[in-house]
Amino acid sequence: MRRREFLGAAAGLVTTTGAAAQPRRPRRPNFLVILADDMGYSDARCYGGDIETPHIDSLASGGLRFTQGYSTARCGPSRSCITTGRYAQQTACDVMTPGNIPEWTRFAPHYLKPLGYRAYHSGKWHLRFKPVETVSFDHSYTLLDQQRFFTPTAHLLDDEPLPRPKPSGGFYGTKAIGEHAVRFLQGHAREHKDDPFYFYLAFTAPHFPLHALQEDIAEYKDRFAEGWDVMRARHHKRMREMGLVNCDLAKMEPGVYPPWNTPAEEQVARFGPGEVARAVPWATLSREQKEFQRTKMAIHAAMITRMDREIGRVLAQLKAMDSYNDTLILFVSDNGASAEIMIRGEGHDPAAAPGSEATHLCLGPGWSSASNTPFRLHKSWVHEGGIASPWIAHWPNGITEKGKLRHTPCHFVDIVPTMIDLGGGDVAKAPVAGSPPLAGKSLAPALKREARIEREFLYFHHNNNRALRQGDWKLVAAGADGPWELYNLAGDRCEQKNLIVAEPKRAEAMAAVWKKTDTAFVETREAAAPTKWQPMNAAGRAGKKKG
Repeated sequence: MRRREFLGAAAGLVTTTGAAAQPRRPRRPNFLVILADDMGYSDARCYGGDIETPHIDSLASGGLRFTQGYSTARCGPSRSCITTGRYAQQTACDVMTPGNIPEWTRFAPHYLKPLGYRAYHSGKWHLRFKPVETVSFDHSYTLLDQQRFFTPTAHLLDDEPLPRPKPSGGFYGTKAIGEHAVRFLQGHAREHKDDPFYFYLAFTAPHFPLHALQEDIAEYKDRFAEGWDVMRARHHKRMREMGLVNCDLAKMEPGVYPPWNTPAEEQVARFGPGEVARAVPWATLSREQKEFQRTKMAIHAAMITRMDREIGRVLAQLKAMDSYNDTLILFVSDNGASAEIMIRGEGHDPAAAPGSEATHLCLGPGWSSASNTPFRLHKSWVHEGGIASPWIAHWPNGITEKGKLRHTPCHFVDIVPTMIDLGGGDVAKAPVAGSPPLAGKSLAPALKREARIEREFLYFHHNNNRALRQGDWKLVAAGADGPWELYNLAGDRCEQKNLIVAEPKRAEAMAAVWKKTDTAFVETREAAAPTKWQPMNAAGRAGKKKG
């Protein structure tokens, strides 16, 4: 399908569906979807963590915390699910999923604008299409460069490239994302105050490199000296007391780390003797290693706290425009904390102030294990540590059980169906004739009470890591050659008791479902017309068409 035809089809959907749209219901909610990047399940205070997140915590205390919310384990696929309501493997519309894009692929604005919504975006993107021209956001601030928080080489305003910020010019990516969000909301209040809105607010924090404002880092300078083992135990104790988890603390796995990491023998030469390549016991570290590691965690925490402050600015704007009570706010993270250790961008200067523009530090597997407490593994794996996301729902006029937990399993593919449902649309209606139904389900019932959302399964596949969840049962494997493991998550979300031998028939049946689903997704992409457009390049422009 040619790009022009794709755009025409999308525009036709808005026009034709809009003509037949249901009458507006009074007090329909606005939607604000807030996405953190590489933030662990237990980083925020309201999920048992040690990082100062007062605004995120306020959303939790005034709303709901879902305990079994799922991402895809990686940045791009998660953004695909959040914006399409389908598994990334179905659409291949993110920059990390290879294959052709089915012509029936549609995005959240295409579903919501016919219902009378305006659509806005600020932050990270990671999709193949331009936010305004193709995806139909009314306004977008797009940060394409994830390697530089202070001087990004590529960022766009309404699809048009912006100048690169000057060094020491006061630019910081997290602040810019918040500032543009406030500006777009102010414009909406001036020009479209009678229309509901959908806002996709996608932060890059706390994704590596660990870049933070020095004043924010200073707030954590005396923290984290006890190390990741003590932190994990403390998080786990709090989480059990909060009712977030009921499983034992997973064991650290020092032998598991991203294979693309800088080789361990090179890390000391490139980062200095303080770097630690594996999730080893804190007590085995030297004094220099402990000091270096606690500094890295301080920067990670500073990045999250600054993100929280920008969220606070957006919340203040919602209140100023009298939209706060009528806005369903969802806060999630695109995957678990990252065990990656590598250098990109302009490289790393060991003599520069940690967290400054001249440095390129990463959180690493020790602290990643603590941030993902109490689960196993990290970003990119589909064990619980890679896919479990903090998931907060806040809506003063729509949620009555404030401060409660929801144990309903949910996935990022559920976000679009939920918005369609609450916005007055028909989730079951195919956006294009002959297109398959959305993969996700509306979570509207779970916003009212503890509810079981009926579905056949939840599916996961990234970097050859595979998983399928059916009810409380989860089948999971690490790597192309990794054997299947089977867990009953009702009492073992930490995946410590492999039941593959005790339940061979169940495992075999679940493996067959996973294989059938994965094969169908591959066939869908192969059957689609060859992709005629490319991911946006570093300058923010679409690449040249093939052929």
